[in-house]
Amino acid sequence: MPAYQFTALDVSGKQHKGVLEGDSARQVRQQLRDKDWTPLSVAAVEQKEKNTGSSFFQKKFTAYDLALMTRQLSVLVAAAIPLEEALRAVAKQNEKAHVQNLLLSVRSKVLEGHTLAQGMQQGGRFPDLYIATIAAGERSGHLDLILDQLSDYTENRFAMQKKIQGAMIYPIILMLMSFAIVMGLMTYVVPDIVKTFDQSKQALPWITVALMKASDLIRQTWPFMLLGLGVMTVLLLRFLRSASGHYAFDRLVLKLPLFGKLSRGINSSRFASTLSILTQSGVPLVDALKIGAAVSSNWVIRDAINIAAEKVIEGGSLGTQLERCGYFPPMMVQMIKSGETSGELDRMLSRASDMQDREVTAFISTLLALLEPLMLVFMAAIVLVIVIAVMLPIVNMNNMV
Repeated sequence: MPAYQFTALDVSGKQHKGVLEGDSARQVRQQLRDKDWTPLSVAAVEQKEKNTGSSFFQKKFTAYDLALMTRQLSVLVAAAIPLEEALRAVAKQNEKAHVQNLLLSVRSKVLEGHTLAQGMQQGGRFPDLYIATIAAGERSGHLDLILDQLSDYTENRFAMQKKIQGAMIYPIILMLMSFAIVMGLMTYVVPDIVKTFDQSKQALPWITVALMKASDLIRQTWPFMLLGLGVMTVLLLRFLRSASGHYAFDRLVLKLPLFGKLSRGINSSRFASTLSILTQSGVPLVDALKIGAAVSSNWVIRDAINIAAEKVIEGGSLGTQLERCGYFPPMMVQMIKSGETSGELDRMLSRASDMQDREVTAFISTLLALLEPLMLVFMAAIVLVIVIAVMLPIVNMNNMV
């Protein structure tokens, strides 16, 4: 039974929006009239999504929504509840209208005879990893077990994402506050102090002269500096969105000492996790490699994985191909080689994924632990320079007296 999104007015004139199921839009309007509501608009969920555009929806369909939805669906399917009823229950439990629309749209496809993976694929909102894993679970007849594994995977990905975001909050706030304090000193405090030095007509230290010129420059040109910064940011973002810009940025990141290691670690962890769950679900290795390449945020590493997939099709070893590209940790490569030799690639990939997750988490924690004191030292050094520039003329004046 298809789902319809409606807008209606009750007897008091209050507007209501929601989703109802019905054989047709006419039946949904009748359901609204039975509630003494006046229907304003009734549209099929799929048609509504096409009219609103997919880009807006994708911004709202967060990793948290996917993790929560997967866990709820996993529990209901494991309890032997029919799939269409499970989808309907999960849709009703979700408070976000767009997620309800998506799930009811998938449910309508399932009621039409499509598989769950086909319904999600036609919705166009689910990741390739998600669809491929569910398709493998439906083929093997173990959808409940696959959904449980997928729930663990999505929840772990979401937990790591939130951990990184939470750890970055303090350094970002500290950096913004440091910048605001320095700009405030240079714009309002320093000019008032150095006025007395101009009136004294004495020779000033070079550091004081440099500070005065920098303060004057900031006060006179700060609107143009902000405008220039905004224009440069827009141009840089447009360049990074292009294919050449994206590749140039990814190559640069891989060459940087700390950020290169971090990028390789994050992408290696993501690739190992994706490949592990896909191989455990019964997805062919070549298809799993293509999906694993697609989830990589670094396009240079993505191309390297695609090349490795082509070599595997030709009969090559996955571990050897990953070792040649040089973007994956040696320990992870050796574990993959061991898994290929022993015939337990899925188990070794799972271990490699856990190991990479721990290493990435530890590296990020160490990096952020070093970043905070470095920013404090940097801010203290700037303030010290300002204080020295202000105090040196005062000390010279006292010596002359």
